[in-house]
Amino acid sequence: MGRGELEELVVSLGEPKYRASQIFKALHQRRRRSFDEITDLPKSFREILAQRAEVSRLTVESRYVSTDGTRRYLMKTADGKPVETVYIPTEGRDTICFSSQSGCPLKCDFCLTAKLGLLKNLSVGEIVEQIIIVLNDVYGAGAETPHGTNLVGMGAGEPFLNFENLIDALRLMADESGLFIVPDRVTVSTAGIVPKIHDLANLHDRPHLAISLSAANDELRNKLMPINKRWDLDELMKVAREFEKSLRRGERFTFEYVMLGGVNDSAKDADQLADLLEMYRIRRVKVNLIPHNGAEQLDYAASTPEQVRQFKDILESRGVSAYVRTPRGRDIYAACGQLAAKAGA
Repeated sequence: MGRGELEELVVSLGEPKYRASQIFKALHQRRRRSFDEITDLPKSFREILAQRAEVSRLTVESRYVSTDGTRRYLMKTADGKPVETVYIPTEGRDTICFSSQSGCPLKCDFCLTAKLGLLKNLSVGEIVEQIIIVLNDVYGAGAETPHGTNLVGMGAGEPFLNFENLIDALRLMADESGLFIVPDRVTVSTAGIVPKIHDLANLHDRPHLAISLSAANDELRNKLMPINKRWDLDELMKVAREFEKSLRRGERFTFEYVMLGGVNDSAKDADQLADLLEMYRIRRVKVNLIPHNGAEQLDYAASTPEQVRQFKDILESRGVSAYVRTPRGRDIYAACGQLAAKAGA
């Protein structure tokens, strides 16, 4: 619930409006997960709230810690659907990779999450609660974080197929009386839901955009990412060019390119990608090269470090900003494309 909805609730229960601010701060700033913990509310009111509402809908089933410090959380919704969230520590900041759906409907050929199919869209509360659970686990309930928290909507699911709940959740988390994680610290990734990229461009309080690309021709992208059959590269590049016009001063957006050994990682592929960006006159973009995080269930291998380096060098020689993303949490199935509600990793 947002502040307005909370006010309606407390007034309907015969309490003054300011109780809504007390509840909001307790849940989002102090990260309380039960009404019993909100001790600045009268006990009688807490009992009434517990009868009428829920604070928490997620339970942590398993928690895995990687040798590199990454943590993967396997959670369950109240109706038994899996949700996965990843905490990635780096010097000076945290990054939390959250999910927008349980499972995913898009069937990208190189992604384990696709094997689950779509189980459900997550509610606003289920998106926000992932962040609260992770911060409480890392720092303790209600404790201040020592530095900034970045969010990436790159967990399970296609965020733009749950667009309204996603944006409502980000607005809740941006509230300065709550988690206060502002849009400038948030990046959301899409496989290319073209109409929603249009919608995002028109939001004044939007997060940063990342578009998963992984191929620079329609034939290969149709195989790797079947969403391309609905919105092909021409449509995707045109909306990317339009989105570029909405960028603020100093801002860029991102193309993500999963590097698949012997599939899309040749010098020809690199030149084709540079040609594509040049053809559509897309300049304010960076390309994140993501070495594939393989699994026995997938018929793909990661590109060699030499191949990744050659690909990056070619892009840079063509004037394209390119970066190699360091895999994190591979050993606990927490890396990009590995989330598949896997227990016992």
